[in-house]
Amino acid sequence: MRFKAPQLGAMGVTFTIMRACQFASLITVTGLCANFINGIATTEHKPPAELIGTLTVEVTAVIYVTITYILYYDSMLPLLVAGILDSLLLVASIVIAALVGKPLAALDCSALPSPVPVIATFFSSSSSTSAHPIRATVITQTLPYSSFVALDQPTCYEIKAVWGLSIAQCVLFAFSGLVCVGLWHRLRRQASAGSSGPKDIEG
Repeated sequence: MRFKAPQLGAMGVTFTIMRACQFASLITVTGLCANFINGIATTEHKPPAELIGTLTVEVTAVIYVTITYILYYDSMLPLLVAGILDSLLLVASIVIAALVGKPLAALDCSALPSPVPVIATFFSSSSSTSAHPIRATVITQTLPYSSFVALDQPTCYEIKAVWGLSIAQCVLFAFSGLVCVGLWHRLRRQASAGSSGPKDIEG
């Protein structure tokens, strides 16, 4: 069902705002998670599964949000399908928020130490051994997520920002999914009204 995006009124404007907010939130979380993973990788640890999963979902969602808004602007977006996919991303966002926030609810960032190099914290127990054994063992060691979030104040505040934005994404995808379904219902109703309207039988 084709439509003119500028003619969809307040719901169309709401959809545009939702997509803009989603894009900004997703890009921010993607950047933070990528920075975390890069910092952990430099210490030759494997990043926690929570961060890898979050980054995977966020990157996928960025691509989806971008493509669907382009299709919407070009009046080619299947609104009902988009509503269903937004609902799936809502579920994914809820899972991510739960996993990321599990150790954070009772964590007081202000009580943590000032910025500490990750390598100093997680390599201190191995400093007396040679470089090669450290590389051989540590490169296969997965950094526990609960230990990572309590590393220092900046890490704690940044991961709490990821948690907060993940919760915000739950709200945004819930609303955008409802808006997609609402737009689809409106267009369907308008199409039905147009097809059943009075016909000119003069002649």
